Amino acid sequence: MTTANQQLAAASGLLSLALFVVGIAVVALLAGSFWLGARIKTSEPPRPRPEEQPHLPPEGAVHEIRENREPDEVPRTPKGGRPLTPYELHNMQTKSSPSKERPRWSKGSSGSFGGGGLGAH
Repeated sequence: MTTANQQLAAASGLLSLALFVVGIAVVALLAGSFWLGARIKTSEPPRPRPEEQPHLPPEGAVHEIRENREPDEVPRTPKGGRPLTPYELHNMQTKSSPSKERPRWSKGSSGSFGGGGLGAH
């Protein structure tokens, strides 16, 4: 090993000082972030009091409505007409279905691909 390599490998006081300064900077950054967070929290409005909390409507709790929904029909293009572009299609909405029969999956099926059921055998 040459003298130059030994000098490079030897511990340097400057390196120790640099690590100490980096550590102090990290601690100062953390302390500053806590201080800034406390300032922001004090500028926020106070929490609502119990009398300011939402209450149930006079008629009671809102109940679930169970109904079948069906999608709007996709517009058909006339024969010889040009196909519709995506921006010409409106947002597909759903409407209430006159049928009250609920759709059921086939027996032994979970209803979705890879749902963990045994499947139809």
